[in-house]
Amino acid sequence: MALPHAKSGDVVSLRPLGAQLAQTLPHAIVKGRRLELIRTVLHAGKSVHEHKISGEMAILCIEGRLGVNAHGRRIILHPGELVYLEGDVLHAMDAEIDSSALLVLSRSEAQA
Repeated sequence: MALPHAKSGDVVSLRPLGAQLAQTLPHAIVKGRRLELIRTVLHAGKSVHEHKISGEMAILCIEGRLGVNAHGRRIILHPGELVYLEGDVLHAMDAEIDSSALLVLSRSEAQA
């Protein structure tokens, strides 16, 4: 069952999932005209293949430890840390341990 997207004015919890992390699936939190927020969940050893998006993005580690490969280097994110990526930057992500993150994606007018 899909979770509903937050509406303007809604409060959304981004607290660590803790014991619920193992049962949680990635889900879109907000899907606006130019902004999308996704809580992604990656379990230890899992990865997201290399890809790029045309809009800018930020990846905020909420819990766990994430590896992000971008700009020809490996970036390790710990809870509370984020990395910003310009549009069209090839990137991949993997979880060293069970992890969750907030993905903040922007879209241009043409994408919206």
